[in-house]
Amino acid sequence: MDEPLPRGVGCCAEPPRIRRLEESVVNRIAAGEVIQRPSSAVKELIENSLDAGATSVSVAVKDGGLKLIQVSDDGHGIRFEDLPILCERHTTSKLSAYEDLQTIKSMGFRGEALASMTYVGHVTVTTITEGQLHGYRVSYRDGVMENEPKPCAAVKGTQVMVENLFYNMVARRKTLQNSNDDYPKIVDFLSRFAVHHINVTFSCRKHGANRADVHSASTSSRLDAIRNVYGATVVRDLMVIKVSDEDAADAVFKMDGFISNANYVAKKITMILFINDRLVDCTALKRAIEFVYSATLPQASKPFIYMSINLPSEHVDVNIHPTKKEVSLLNQERIIETIKNTIEEKLMNSNTTRIFQTQPLISSGLAQANTQKDKVSELSMGSGTKSQKIPVSQMVRTDPRNPSGRLHTYWHGQSSNLEKKSDLVSVRNVVRSRRNPKDASDLSSRHELLVEIDSSFHPGLVDIVKNCTYVGLADEAFALIQHNTRLYLVNVVNISKELMYQQALCRFGNFNAMQLSEPAPLRELLVMALKDDELMSDEKDDEKLEMAEVNTEILKENAEMINEYFSIHIDQDGKLTRLPVVLDQYTPDMDRLPEFVLALGNDVTWDEEKECFRTVAAAIGNFYALHPPILPNPSGNGIHLYKKKRDCMVNEHAGNDLISDENDVDQELLAEAEAAWAQREWTIQHVLFPSMRLFLKPPKSMATDGTFVQVASLEKLYKIFERC
Repeated sequence: MDEPLPRGVGCCAEPPRIRRLEESVVNRIAAGEVIQRPSSAVKELIENSLDAGATSVSVAVKDGGLKLIQVSDDGHGIRFEDLPILCERHTTSKLSAYEDLQTIKSMGFRGEALASMTYVGHVTVTTITEGQLHGYRVSYRDGVMENEPKPCAAVKGTQVMVENLFYNMVARRKTLQNSNDDYPKIVDFLSRFAVHHINVTFSCRKHGANRADVHSASTSSRLDAIRNVYGATVVRDLMVIKVSDEDAADAVFKMDGFISNANYVAKKITMILFINDRLVDCTALKRAIEFVYSATLPQASKPFIYMSINLPSEHVDVNIHPTKKEVSLLNQERIIETIKNTIEEKLMNSNTTRIFQTQPLISSGLAQANTQKDKVSELSMGSGTKSQKIPVSQMVRTDPRNPSGRLHTYWHGQSSNLEKKSDLVSVRNVVRSRRNPKDASDLSSRHELLVEIDSSFHPGLVDIVKNCTYVGLADEAFALIQHNTRLYLVNVVNISKELMYQQALCRFGNFNAMQLSEPAPLRELLVMALKDDELMSDEKDDEKLEMAEVNTEILKENAEMINEYFSIHIDQDGKLTRLPVVLDQYTPDMDRLPEFVLALGNDVTWDEEKECFRTVAAAIGNFYALHPPILPNPSGNGIHLYKKKRDCMVNEHAGNDLISDENDVDQELLAEAEAAWAQREWTIQHVLFPSMRLFLKPPKSMATDGTFVQVASLEKLYKIFERC
């Protein structure tokens, strides 16, 4: 049997005819773009009421707006002679020529909103103008009146009632069946309008309900409007912000509003943006503000933003979105950058004091899941109320982000310039390191490795990591941290190795790269690593050279893959030119580069995809981990290792005598060692621990392998003191 020809193939097929769509079809298609959901209809009707000069707007909704939307206002009303064309497309009182669009100040202008509603619902309008003895009620369908306007009793203004929305659009109505979806959006719209238009009274309620979900009275204060709608707790943490660019020759804009400070805590951003009194969204501005706050609030709290931007009308293009949801601005990037810089400066100046709300603390153990109830004593107050007092043995006196609990704050005369860097800058750079420009490749093997991390982390350790206070370094390998009333020793090498491994998988395919100042030949690096390897000490030099050649060829063969996924670039000549940036503001110890190259050649399983990704990430984790510097620690007795006269070390007493003489110490090498150890300590405090709080998911094995060791407990110390 002959197979049917594909569509569009065949010499005898005639091209389809082009037909003119019927006007009713055109209008219904356009209506679906303008009125996307019930909340869109409410927004359009509210804007019409505000354009009519209303001082009171009331909204009633039934079944999320699908069965009924009723918007009443006390505006100037609609003329009787205009009622016949009220709901026809492109009938408006806002403009008469296209040039008027350049200076438009009203929120509506195209005359499509009411017309669109009549094509997807049943619309009834009741209106009365000033001086009339009675009002008129008329119903519309498909853009035309169903009957002549009927006289009726009415109050000042206009009432628009939309019933059975999307009755003729079955697919869309089915997607909107859940009335709980759109009513919150309608309440949100009313709340935003109430904050901006403080001279207008707004109310919103479900049909038949006695209590309004939004009730904002006219007020002279913007803060009062925010307090009425969003509550007093929001107003408590708001700051005034003003930006003006009037002196610029090519742009004139003003912005005033309120932004939340560092004490404000919310899970979702609230951004109310009005441009020339028009409620709009601006994704670029929202992202810029979120970025500034993410650097200030490392706990991923979201801000509250209210902004009113005023620009010359000719600098704003309002006709770019069917629902007028977005606008296009002249010099938009410059305006956003100016606002962003002002917010950042305001936050930095206000972040000197933080207020933390008190709440009961729950101690989490490492291996034990036993929790003890806090012993609480109640003290009677003069007013008759009772307050809870936490026993002194269970009081936590430090905060994870407060430096007062760290050892270096009590060291005087030894602070380095590294310790004086701004905490805000450090946190901002750490946050930048996790923001990838695009999603990682959707490879199943890489996804499986991430699932393994998510399924094997220890909940108790995660709580400790995210809420610990860094105290200081205990020795070369361990750091001290405090979590609630317990003190822990943490193996810095182990946690940094695990953090780098997890980051290598999370940033898979999306690394930034650091360029080496000079390309490093793989062959020479491998020879250096093989000579330093104790297991290869018995091998001859010729055998080491042969192994270096073999590993070089292996790496060159797989250069394209490791460059694409891990940003490790090897050129055609077998030279290493670029390395990945695993954490911003951190560079690995380049003295360990030969060891890293040897691990890539020897330890990576190139034949199996999942194991290949795992072993490459493990090699990266080991290389980027915060190992002790190769130069010995010069503090304390370690300074004798930097004496010039090694022959004198035969006699211990003679060596101790030479330590006191500075001329016998290699000052240049000593300075290099001190700088390396100081840099490591600064990196641990300002890069490793902030990054650890954000990204690390400690595996369960760390609870038992000595990575986390509890060394003290406040409750047990108090018991010891009580016995004394």
